[in-house]
Amino acid sequence: MSLDFRIPALIVTAVAVAHGTYYSLQKSTYLDTSDPFLTSQPHPLAATHTLASKRSLLNVVFLKWSWAWTTAAFIPLLLTSPVKRTRRLLQWAFGTVAWFIFTSWFFGPSLFTRWTAAFGGECGLHIGKAFVPIPQIYCLTSIPVARSTHPELFPVVFEGTDVQSNDPLIPRLRRGHDVSGHVFLLTLCVLFLTDQLRQTRTSAPLYAIGASGALLSLWIFSLWVTSVFFHAPLEKISGFSSSPPYLFLRILDPYVLQFLEPYAFSFLRHHCGSLSRPKAQLHKTLRLTSW
Repeated sequence: MSLDFRIPALIVTAVAVAHGTYYSLQKSTYLDTSDPFLTSQPHPLAATHTLASKRSLLNVVFLKWSWAWTTAAFIPLLLTSPVKRTRRLLQWAFGTVAWFIFTSWFFGPSLFTRWTAAFGGECGLHIGKAFVPIPQIYCLTSIPVARSTHPELFPVVFEGTDVQSNDPLIPRLRRGHDVSGHVFLLTLCVLFLTDQLRQTRTSAPLYAIGASGALLSLWIFSLWVTSVFFHAPLEKISGFSSSPPYLFLRILDPYVLQFLEPYAFSFLRHHCGSLSRPKAQLHKTLRLTSW
């Protein structure tokens, strides 16, 4: 059986997260982004470590747009290789939906927002250097609030700060378990691109394969950087583990088919009588119809 590139990709991704997390614990380099008094401040190491800054080129240009970059690398693979084109486009659509419901919207708040709220997340406003708790419903609905529209949320003690009376503020969930969205999305990008390369490596042109390979290397490096400088350890582990189940299940495709083949063959022989196609041909058919 030929090497399935998805398995090494999953292992390398896990090693990048595990090593970055271990390093962050040993050197105390990570910033607890769920702490309301730390998350709005620059990383303590930003002055000496460029990659620790949220304004770094890596974060602003690439990580904030990681699924867009992944899509850009996927398009040449899709257009230049005829292998299962419709099916691969559906795989991209499924990955896009997974990214959207985990990080942006799932019949209201995203799944990650619901997770944070369920595990002790506290809704509040950053006013100056203070964090003022407010009812959680404001975070779940993402409604901007201001002194003029919600005066009951602004204690008198904060009058006269640099926050103007009509400046709208976005409520934020802090504390709780803040799943690392960067680790989740980068893991999704790595597994998706590797799966696409596996399907098209013999038919796509070299430039398309090279671009996807270069982006894969960048995403794995970014996973390590994120694991070193941001989020508590468990938040990085949960982000890695939250990648869409179908990508993990696809890794098992060849082995599941190999296990199910005798049962499928017996079922068809029992219900369809004598088979005109040999068993090997049946296995090929099953493989072609699988995702």
